[in-house]
Amino acid sequence: MTNILDIQNLGVSFATDAGEVQAVDGVSLSVKAGEVLAIVGESGSGKTVTAKTILGLLPDTASTSGAVVLGSNNVIALDKRALRAIRGTDVAMVFQEPSLALNPVFTVGWQIAEGLRAHGRFSRAAARVKAIDILRRVGIPEPESRVDYYPHQFSGGQKQRVVIAMALVLEPELIVADEPTTALDVTVQAEILDLLRRCRDEFNAAIVLITHNMGVVADLADRVAVMYDGKVVEEADVTTLFSAPQHEYTKKLLGSVPFIGQGTASTTARAIERSFGNHATIVEARGLKIEYPGRLGRGGFRAVNGVSFTIQAGEVLGLVGESGSGKTTIGRAIAGLTAVTGGSLKVLGTEVRGLRERGFRPLRADIGFVFQDPASSFNPRLTIAECVAEPLIVHGRAGDAAAARTRVDELLEAVQLPKVFGDRYPHELSGGQRQRASLARAIALGPKLLIADEPTSALDVSVQARVLELFAELQREFGFAALFISHDLAVVDLLADRIAVLYKGELVEEGTGADVLVTPQHPYTRRLIASLPVPDPVRQAERREELHRLREIG
Repeated sequence: MTNILDIQNLGVSFATDAGEVQAVDGVSLSVKAGEVLAIVGESGSGKTVTAKTILGLLPDTASTSGAVVLGSNNVIALDKRALRAIRGTDVAMVFQEPSLALNPVFTVGWQIAEGLRAHGRFSRAAARVKAIDILRRVGIPEPESRVDYYPHQFSGGQKQRVVIAMALVLEPELIVADEPTTALDVTVQAEILDLLRRCRDEFNAAIVLITHNMGVVADLADRVAVMYDGKVVEEADVTTLFSAPQHEYTKKLLGSVPFIGQGTASTTARAIERSFGNHATIVEARGLKIEYPGRLGRGGFRAVNGVSFTIQAGEVLGLVGESGSGKTTIGRAIAGLTAVTGGSLKVLGTEVRGLRERGFRPLRADIGFVFQDPASSFNPRLTIAECVAEPLIVHGRAGDAAAARTRVDELLEAVQLPKVFGDRYPHELSGGQRQRASLARAIALGPKLLIADEPTSALDVSVQARVLELFAELQREFGFAALFISHDLAVVDLLADRIAVLYKGELVEEGTGADVLVTPQHPYTRRLIASLPVPDPVRQAERREELHRLREIG
């Protein structure tokens, strides 16, 4: 079988103010029709730059060498007009963030038709028929009406399906999927992986999958190339790579992947090790209801419906569920950022239902918050030291950033960041470093409660592992209670003393990791566990069959 793609000794460098930076160094890869090649590695390894080279999407500051042969064309040698001709027809790309890939002011049908019109003479009616057909084939319900919907009217998973539809509409031989499931819940992720598998089988499309999620690789890939520092350090079929990795970096990458059961064994040890003091209750919810008001005469939306739970001093409660389950809404209510509309919610002994901001303000010094995306939660115009000092200044612990610098340096060292990093700006830190700085800011006031909302979902697995270890160390050292919000059960299993599962605003299951993850009782919990891909191709194939069976049961 001939290769759809041949990458031969590819080199890519970028001109910067600090000199030339080599991003890709001597990479050679190939992909056959109907084959899925996964390129894995941490941020900065060169995998996305390699992928963008296939479509000629590199900026003008890039210099390339070698060859990227797609069909009969060397992509590197093509001019802009020739590149436009092959994009969509020979190769198409599925981007990481569908919300950014879709234009918010045009309907999805118009955007799909735009690609058709760019590559052929399609009438408006013919393009619409084609758009409806491709939306149906990627699993969008009621495509005849939803073809006229705008991107904001679709869920995250449906938007990713629309982006895949745009890539498939001209039936290209090769699809480049750059982190297509990173921002998705595990249940939606499983559906998108099934869709990509169907793209391979029904369209006979080759797929180059760019990801740092080794479970996704085990689920979908036929072959795997591991990149590190711009080079391919190991390449093998998926079964061989997972069962007998050769390179030390590959072993490290696989060893960083959390899996269900990893933390369950240490739950009892953690409970003994941690001191809960006088077992004071930090958070107590009883029949908690949170409803968002309707607009334009429409009824309100109840995001949380009758939820009850407690968090004791020094305890970590893991709150899991997919998007829309209400977990972030609960975290925001505890932090005083969302109003409670029913039931009772006591935080640090204070009833917050009906409490005005003036009454809640004294509690804020005892509550820390770690956001999902530290890049957007930091002020880009302030240095890291100034960002970390903000809580100290706001709550009167320091007059200004200079007066707080000694405390800030201590906090940076506590989260294992050199204190000189305090003089850098947020964009000068990596994702993992920014999340460490976010942790430093959250614990600046010595809080009794810390709320962490998906703090590791966007991080590479090895960086995620280090951040999780740091979180556990800080929790042991400072003794704060924590609400850890995530859709990744394996991550929650590593940290939580108890796990609570939310589904459509209701608490459907609660218990220790051994209770919830080993012997789940609720059908939704079982589907959630089965949806989480594991870094083992043989086990993952069995889990995929189990997930399909659970879906059929409902």
